Amino acid sequence: MRLTLMAAAIMLVSVQANASIEQQLTQCAATADKLDRLICYDKLAENVKSVTPALASTQAAPATVATTVAAPTAVAVAATAPQAPAANIVDDFGMEAKRVQENTVDKIYLEVQSITEDPYGAIKVTFTNGQVWKQTDGRKFNLKQGEKVYIEKAALGSFLMGTDERNAKARVKRLN
Repeated sequence: MRLTLMAAAIMLVSVQANASIEQQLTQCAATADKLDRLICYDKLAENVKSVTPALASTQAAPATVATTVAAPTAVAVAATAPQAPAANIVDDFGMEAKRVQENTVDKIYLEVQSITEDPYGAIKVTFTNGQVWKQTDGRKFNLKQGEKVYIEKAALGSFLMGTDERNAKARVKRLN
């Protein structure tokens, strides 16, 4: 019985707080001056931060918060959500780029379906898998239809296209 009354009271408080926040957001959005609007939003964020710990401490279980709190007060839900252990966060710090590199491919092999050349001599190559790549440097690069080429990652996010039969490469970018 007490738990039911407590849950009803919390729900009533959260609904009232939700309505109040919505009204304050509407007032902030109606402010014409950019600086005044920003100050209004900052004050509102401070109020939400101070209310969130109070809501979290009065809750009996995190599941109650998720079911009774409406979308605009999602901060309360995020504050009570389970988080990863601090040890994993500390251990992974600085390794984000390395993790991304581990899950990527550095070189792919494709078969040329068709080749077109623009007025400046740069080629546009369509491959059998539907990808289209265009040469971005001014070098002369000869290809034939049906030839197998590779595209590999180069420095600063660029790509190079070449063949295993010869040493020449052309800088390319993907169009689609």
